[in-house]
Amino acid sequence: MSLEAPVLEVKNLEVIRGGVPVLSIPSLSIAESEVLFLIGPNGAGKSTLLQTLAALVKPSQGEIRFRGKKVGEDISLLSYRRRLAMILQEPLLFNTTVYKNVASGLKIRGMNKKEIEPIVIQTLDRFGISHLKDRSARTLSGGEARRTSIARAFATGPEILFLDEPFSALDPIIREAMMEDLEKVLRETGITTVFVTHDRIEALRLATRLGVMADGRIIQIGDVGEIMNHPENEIVASLVGVDTILQGKVIENRDRSVIISVSGKEIEAVGDIPPGTHVTLCIRPENVFITKTAPTGETSVRNTIKGRIDKIIPLGLYHKLSLDCGFPMVSYVTHHSLSSLLLKPGEEVFASFKATAIHVIQRKN
Repeated sequence: MSLEAPVLEVKNLEVIRGGVPVLSIPSLSIAESEVLFLIGPNGAGKSTLLQTLAALVKPSQGEIRFRGKKVGEDISLLSYRRRLAMILQEPLLFNTTVYKNVASGLKIRGMNKKEIEPIVIQTLDRFGISHLKDRSARTLSGGEARRTSIARAFATGPEILFLDEPFSALDPIIREAMMEDLEKVLRETGITTVFVTHDRIEALRLATRLGVMADGRIIQIGDVGEIMNHPENEIVASLVGVDTILQGKVIENRDRSVIISVSGKEIEAVGDIPPGTHVTLCIRPENVFITKTAPTGETSVRNTIKGRIDKIIPLGLYHKLSLDCGFPMVSYVTHHSLSSLLLKPGEEVFASFKATAIHVIQRKN
């Protein structure tokens, strides 16, 4: 994170609709060249926050500061909007050529044809659509239209880029290609970016910081790895892909580890928590290993639980196993493992996971 003054800063921001608060952000700072991802369920307020930051929605109270200047007072709304670009879920292209669409923002800013041309040519090339420059926007495929929309935004040289699920509804191959291009351009340009998505993989790949939203609030924000592996509560855990969330009680405190009773079974986790404390255990599915026989010999795995496969769900390159271990547990296995172990619903298996793979949240009794 930069030690310089934030590019964008929010204080006591609220949006109220029909007398009901739909957005409440006490504070938020976005640093130079940061790529902030916002994730959360539908209705969490992600798009409302993005539109408010972009001065498309007027807040009911609070302030937004751009490079220390209060938007709407120290810097006009028009001047502020010309320093940013926004890419929405739908491309919303003009009914003209790709070239003219990409040039439109520059033309609005009063640049002449001679100034515009090299910028547009460079931008078209950067996003791999130079061959489409004379095509009508109406004839473009979904992926081509998205590339044109993104190119139009980057052509203006924004200081802040706002993206609202720009890759939704694209097929996986096109989505992957566009992610690669965006990743490369953000790395080359260092444009400060705020990105709304439902896709955790996008966040893991591009984000320098992650914010989790629910009920119009940012309930946790920080380093991506920290939030993915150490969610503050069950809501955050479920939103960042922690499929196994268990309730238990500490029954023993050993040297740097605790024994937790969960549905009559003992689970060892790292921590220093007093016996009698009620806790929530968060275990990511990729940290749960499946075998047909109980592990033997020396191993760093502290927990092995016998269970039965309830359901197997194919998820592309891997499969999601839902297990009944006396409590629900989820594991991811590769297609190779599924085949070699002959795993099927109803099969008895052993689920193993390390003590260090468990995130423990203390609950208030």
